[in-house]
Amino acid sequence: MKDTDKRPSGPWDNLPPADSAEPEIARPQPGEPPLDKGQHPVWAVVSTLLLGGFIWWVSGSWVVAVAAIWGLLVHEYGHVLAMNKLGMGPARIYIIPFLGGVAKSQRLPASEWHGVLVSLAGPAFGLLAAIPFFGLYIATGQGIWLQGVFIIALINLVNLAPAPPLDGSKALGPVLARIHPMVEKAAMVVIGALVILWGVTNGSYIFAVFLALALFGHLRRGSWRPEGRQLNWPEAARSVGLFLAVAAACAGVALAGLMPVAGSLSQALALGAGYFEFGR
Repeated sequence: MKDTDKRPSGPWDNLPPADSAEPEIARPQPGEPPLDKGQHPVWAVVSTLLLGGFIWWVSGSWVVAVAAIWGLLVHEYGHVLAMNKLGMGPARIYIIPFLGGVAKSQRLPASEWHGVLVSLAGPAFGLLAAIPFFGLYIATGQGIWLQGVFIIALINLVNLAPAPPLDGSKALGPVLARIHPMVEKAAMVVIGALVILWGVTNGSYIFAVFLALALFGHLRRGSWRPEGRQLNWPEAARSVGLFLAVAAACAGVALAGLMPVAGSLSQALALGAGYFEFGR
């Protein structure tokens, strides 16, 4: 027996070999619509400028605006990498003015386990966007760059909220559906309503309206979990573990961005928690 036979399986195991004769990239089949060519470059630039300008206007900080756009692109590219790896590509990134971005695959995931991996790949990979801002802070000693670190971590952390259509709902939703579909539905509705209320009480009206429309769309769906093979129990356990690991990483990066400003871990925790209070 080889030593590799003793290695515990990981989330990316059992995927097609990289050197297979036919790459795992979606191609149009007879009767299928043509492959998505992606967002037009001109509209992509305009959408990015509109989104960046809106964030700058709301935050009053060009560093926050640049960090948010950069963090968004890296986050969505994480989804794209996972989609392409799992045979759902070639995936595309779309920038939505005043709202954010979305990664679109050519095909649905073959299983809910693949869907979980795709959903968590965005926040996990998106944390890499904080590295240049950490580097600028170390090189210059100017705390303004830590705003970029924190906003990038915050974007990825908020995306883990299990409220449709955020990544958290796609990571934890299948786990709850494994218990019973109505458990998932009830949890998504309750958490979605809380997140919408949080957005309204904190003045994030566009974010709140976007989530409200998404939640309404999910409620109107005839089948709550229509795509792919359902999770089995080992996959459900791994999904929860990966979700908690990514959430902990996002929280850790956020605290690392706050610590030099706050002066202590307790003050950094209090400052970070303040961003999630209702009606602040």
